[in-house]
Amino acid sequence: QVQLVESGGGLVQAGASLRLSCAASGRALSTYIMGWFRQAPGKEREFVATISRRGVSTAYADSVRGRFTISRDSAKNTVSLQMNSLKPEDTAIYYCAADSRTGVVKFDSGYEYWGQGTQVTVSS
Repeated sequence: QVQLVESGGGLVQAGASLRLSCAASGRALSTYIMGWFRQAPGKEREFVATISRRGVSTAYADSVRGRFTISRDSAKNTVSLQMNSLKPEDTAIYYCAADSRTGVVKFDSGYEYWGQGTQVTVSS
């Protein structure tokens, strides 16, 4: 079992950048496919980005491609989401997720483990 904790959220103006971090305990994150999801007020949780166990493969939602970058740092046992050119539409609670089961990257919300979330608010 792995425990996940997100950090790095905050209130920023449109066009600004934020870097979210997902820190793990209990297991090395190299064991898991990792993903970032977000949930805006009044909306369902949606996929943002995913990265393979070795970090070779990544995939992004169309809404964030070119602006967001997912990466992993095995030395720190963390996964990050660099968010640039933020828009008000990016306002949401952002969640880190991990899955040890079949696959290279994972797009759906059926991950095994989830963090508590961190709030990102983008003003205009």
